[in-house]
Amino acid sequence: MTLLTRVSADDYLAEGETEEHRELIEGEIVVMNSPLNRQQALATHILVALVLWSREGVGRGFANIEVDHRLDDHNVFAPDLWWVTEEHRPTRDATRLVGPPDLAVEVRNESTWRHDIGKKKRVYERTGLPELWLVDTAANCVLVYRRSSPASVDFDVELELLAGEVLTSPQLPDFTLDIAALFDR
Repeated sequence: MTLLTRVSADDYLAEGETEEHRELIEGEIVVMNSPLNRQQALATHILVALVLWSREGVGRGFANIEVDHRLDDHNVFAPDLWWVTEEHRPTRDATRLVGPPDLAVEVRNESTWRHDIGKKKRVYERTGLPELWLVDTAANCVLVYRRSSPASVDFDVELELLAGEVLTSPQLPDFTLDIAALFDR
């Protein structure tokens, strides 16, 4: 009988940068396909919207692209893009973050979508992520999972937003993302 050994977050991070696009999910190193042009275009559209919104007022936090987030001893995720409040803003030279961001956005990559909607969603929920957006390029929709309050143990709000609808967030006052315009890329 072979026992599977899970990789720890410390060991994973000690390996440093690699050429592969990868994450540590429940102790398993998962290698992803390179993102497709459409996936990158959608992530860029959302990132630009978040950056422009954050610059419109004081204290609106910080948005950025992939960086390792050490969530616990066996999970290191690099969401396609993420946003944090001013309180959680990383230092300028941070190469990785500890704990979940305040918002994680994952855009469908065929090689890892099953992880995004399964294991990763559960880990994000378990480790306290306030809000998760899963951008489904196959269905042209955005799946939103959030907590109705900071005291909520689970994602107790679930939305599926389609063309003709607008994505808003209680964390992002006055932020709007038109779903039809997003998938028009």
